[in-house]
Amino acid sequence: MLKPRNTNPLDSDGKILPLKDCLAKTIRVALKKIPGTSVETHCKIVGYVALELMKRMPLWLVNNFYPKGSELIAAVHDIGKVSPTFQQKIYRDIGKDIKLINCTDEAIGWHWTVSQAATEDSPKYISEIIGRHHGTNPQNINNADAQVYGGKNWQKQRQELINILKLEFKVDWPKVSDDLHSDILAGLTVISDWIGSGSLFDHAESMNWKEKISEALDNAGFISPKVKENLSFEDIFELSPYDIQIKLFQTARDKGVYVLEAPMGLGKTEAALYAAYKALEGNRATGIYFALPTQLTSDKIHLRMEKFLDKILSYDSLNRKPLLLHSAAWLQDTEIGEDGSPGKSWFNSAKRGLLAPFAVGTIDQALMAVMRVKHGFVRTFGLAGKVVILDEVHSYDSYTGTILNELVAALRKLHCTVIILSATLTDKQRRAIIGSEVIHNSSMPISDYPLISSFCEKGLEELPVQPLTDVSVMIKMSDNCEAIEEALLRAERNEQVLWIENTVKEAQDIFCILSARASGLNIECGLLHSRFIKKDRADKETKWVEIFGKSDASVRQKCGRILVGTQILEQSLDIDADFLVTRICPTDMLFQRIGRLWRHEKTMRPVGVKREAWILSPKLNDAIKNKKSFGNYFEVYNPYVLCRTLEIFQNISSINIPSDIRILLNKTYEDRDEKDEWAKYKKELEGKRESLKKFALNALSKVGKTWSDSEVSTRYSETESVEVLLIRKVSVINSDAKIKFLDNSEIILPKQTDSKTKRKLSAELLRNTVMVPDYLVPNVKTNELLWLKNYVYLGDNEESVFKVAIIDDAGCLKRLDGTDASQKYNLYYDEVLGYRAIKK
Repeated sequence: MLKPRNTNPLDSDGKILPLKDCLAKTIRVALKKIPGTSVETHCKIVGYVALELMKRMPLWLVNNFYPKGSELIAAVHDIGKVSPTFQQKIYRDIGKDIKLINCTDEAIGWHWTVSQAATEDSPKYISEIIGRHHGTNPQNINNADAQVYGGKNWQKQRQELINILKLEFKVDWPKVSDDLHSDILAGLTVISDWIGSGSLFDHAESMNWKEKISEALDNAGFISPKVKENLSFEDIFELSPYDIQIKLFQTARDKGVYVLEAPMGLGKTEAALYAAYKALEGNRATGIYFALPTQLTSDKIHLRMEKFLDKILSYDSLNRKPLLLHSAAWLQDTEIGEDGSPGKSWFNSAKRGLLAPFAVGTIDQALMAVMRVKHGFVRTFGLAGKVVILDEVHSYDSYTGTILNELVAALRKLHCTVIILSATLTDKQRRAIIGSEVIHNSSMPISDYPLISSFCEKGLEELPVQPLTDVSVMIKMSDNCEAIEEALLRAERNEQVLWIENTVKEAQDIFCILSARASGLNIECGLLHSRFIKKDRADKETKWVEIFGKSDASVRQKCGRILVGTQILEQSLDIDADFLVTRICPTDMLFQRIGRLWRHEKTMRPVGVKREAWILSPKLNDAIKNKKSFGNYFEVYNPYVLCRTLEIFQNISSINIPSDIRILLNKTYEDRDEKDEWAKYKKELEGKRESLKKFALNALSKVGKTWSDSEVSTRYSETESVEVLLIRKVSVINSDAKIKFLDNSEIILPKQTDSKTKRKLSAELLRNTVMVPDYLVPNVKTNELLWLKNYVYLGDNEESVFKVAIIDDAGCLKRLDGTDASQKYNLYYDEVLGYRAIKK
């Protein structure tokens, strides 16, 4: 809300800078800052970047979201820098002390606040878009001619610049239709600003900068893909398609929402990718964003995407080089501009992938496109017009589910093709996600399975596909002692055993027991979870997927093996086990884990092997009386859902897949009246769901606090939200930092270097980090890490997202001064067990 106009008279002393002398940037030469681009030139650059961005978009996307004049909004974004406070500060930075009319040290909300106030008379939404170009909504906005912004004469300067820009681009303000349209144009403005602030334009005042616009967009990765035409499913995947795969790409011929429900291992990923290819081939999409479950993304799905792109992209397509979008090479080779540079939050590949034509990332990043988070609208801009594949969507998780429904609705408005993949949805959840108005009730028959559901302009359609032949899986409830003996016995018979726990600590503990017992036997044991540094985890995934995947039979049969892990083993990784041991978890996750059994028909197995899953669980009566009988994982999965799952599986000796999937899911989640302890657990679940739903709805609101990513990114109670760099040693000499990594390799971080070298060094740092939950981070203050600030995003006032620890010879984490890393835990790291914590 604008405040009443300031009626104080203008000061008569001091001066107002001519527009041509108002600086937008400084540049550093050696250790000295010198004048950079003027505000006028920078605004023009950003406007032309926006124009070029729109030229690279398909006409149908431009016609829907980018009316003539959109470039003017982008160009005007920085007019707030035409103000005395900003100019006096920037001139001080280059060693010049000037006195300007109405200059004040009073907090005025930064230059973007001035930009919003200066455009207060523009049509609806436009001033707000301009004011949000640093990611948040400005607060305490005065009127344009307020004294704190310089008064009427400085506002005349700003208005003069607006008129210059209108003439430059020969446009006036466009019409913005609604909040979502506003978000898209805000995203265009921000991306154009970032690219227009890149190193190519450092010396814009003395060069023909228009010649650099196209190169800047190429460097940032905004390159329209060239797709080969008329490729068959066999051409891309070298496999004949199943009936369900054919039906999906035949159905998904228009923009809309499509849900593919089918058992684990039936090629849902390939089905979605081929449907995406057909959308690209038909010019119905601008790219692909493949979203995996939060925090559990596997490097292996990136490799599958890379192979897919290698098949579908023309040989002269510039997208062929940076295919592996999460890799160090991609971070090194693309320059998105100021806020996407090392030391800034959007250098992170998880965020930047949303802006690339093709990316694999987490569903969290997509969800934030509809949430009130910093730069959430940049994500909205990045997703518009794409094929968005949401993989491994489950019925469990009320927080994500609430936001997911909103995201899918928004993606439809963004002219996306949305493909949702799941083996484990209830009818109620599927219809809620897809946006159908069909109300589910208990009297409705259970839907067919497998099933393709579509919701586009033609309305809702549910298409059964060719029935699948059932396979039977033997089920046995067990305890740790019995399961350990059985796992070792099976491995001695050369079986490949998979053991899945619900927490990292439990996985580490059971691995220690199994590996000790297997010592001296012809059994290989491995451990895989999310708390290894990235380079170690990548190596481990590669090794174990080669063994448990479609490997050479001689490698698989060389010895028996036991691979222990957490939720990362239930999704994304192509793992085929002979025998499964799993801790009890909600039915949908349990089916995912069972889906790792006998995944490939042609895998050679030892004689006498049985398709069997053992479930580790307390007795139902014990669990009902005391939820702690579940161990620590009752904090990961709600005890009511665990009890409902246990109630079903305790009396089952075998299940048939796929025919039992829908039946058992609906039985787990159907509503029913409860008594005694059951009622207590149910009430606790409903309270938690309501609380999470309120938080989700609050984060979806367009008004109020702008949240940081880490504040809204929550799925599991052990969410890994803080990145920790683990090193052997660091020494700072003459402002340069020398780092020794855990493998004893070394790098030097110069205080000043060129942008490509800086990106390369930053990417190498990130390969040596591990994500951990907030309560297990080393006790290191951000001001101790300032030697990293040019290479790594350390967080802002609202979040602390990066820490550093030294690993001593005993594997113990220490602070940089050699003291213990944590007051509550002894923290350790080694390449076998990963990051672990033992309470003091």
